[in-house]
Order: sequence, then C-alpha cells, then structure tokens
Amino acid sequence: MSKVGINGFGRIGRLVLRRLLEVKS
Repeated sequence: MSKVGINGFGRIGRLVLRRLLEVKS
C-alpha cells in the first residue's frame, strides 16, 4: 500500500507539476 501510494502520488504529482509549469509559462 505504501509503495503503491507513493508511486501513484509521484505520477500524479509529476503530471500536476507539468500542468502548473505549462499554465505558468
């Protein structure tokens, strides 16, 4: 559960960060 949660959060976090960067740009 911990590994899955971290992996899922990391993937979502990366997508969110990329979207935020694109919006900011």
